[in-house]
Amino acid sequence: MSRAIDLVIADVDGTLVTDDKRLTPATTQVVAALREAGIRFAITSGRPPRGMRMLSKPLGIDTPLAGFNGGVMMAPDFSQVVAAHDLDDGVIGRAVGLLDDHGLDAWVYTHDRWLVRDGAAPHVARERRTVAFAPEIVGRFDLAALHGVVKIVGVTDDEARMTSCRDAARKAFGEGVTADCSQPYYLDITSTRANKGAVVDALAEHLGIPHARIATIGDMPNDVAMFARSGCAIAMGNAEHDVRRKAHHVTVSNDEDGFAEAMKRFVLEGRRG
Repeated sequence: MSRAIDLVIADVDGTLVTDDKRLTPATTQVVAALREAGIRFAITSGRPPRGMRMLSKPLGIDTPLAGFNGGVMMAPDFSQVVAAHDLDDGVIGRAVGLLDDHGLDAWVYTHDRWLVRDGAAPHVARERRTVAFAPEIVGRFDLAALHGVVKIVGVTDDEARMTSCRDAARKAFGEGVTADCSQPYYLDITSTRANKGAVVDALAEHLGIPHARIATIGDMPNDVAMFARSGCAIAMGNAEHDVRRKAHHVTVSNDEDGFAEAMKRFVLEGRRG
């Protein structure tokens, strides 16, 4: 790198943590090294803010946490909401109906609630372990009473069904809504303002750091938006080809300490440039 980096923004799942959702010693050590070098560190994720709490203390997070792909930004001590971008009420029922029509399970997230209709459905137990809190089992969604919805997730392990539903959602909702995969089995439906590119913009303004001096790192298609808004974009080795080719650099996988390796090679070394 020819320029110094003043801020690193990292995705969480598939990037910062291993496949079994662990922070490795190498990761915590390299984040401390970033701080010692005067480089700010922030995280953004499709997770709800509550599901990022367990990362905040071990990593010493002192920047706003961008949950729901930026749908809700919380103060680092979780004392207040810094910004929120809810889905329009008119989108909620249509989105749930579209997921149902394509055979995807639907989950609904508000700022502080996770609602599911079937607690035994695929990936519910896994997600519960990941975010460290339980969903509310509602049987059916009371769509008339649902307000302040930040994200609706469609869940399936069927790749063809996922692709078809994603494309249908993009066509149905147009520019006001983002429909993208945060994991191969999760389709996240959020406000257009809730995307990781907007997270870069918000943190750049909040911290007074130019985009050119920001590094971003991630592994999924929803990370590409932040790649485009940063001076240094790094893809994980476990990312698919279309994600890797949108980045300036590619590191090894999240199970090989790819995050730590990337920080050493592409960020910390750049401080000497």
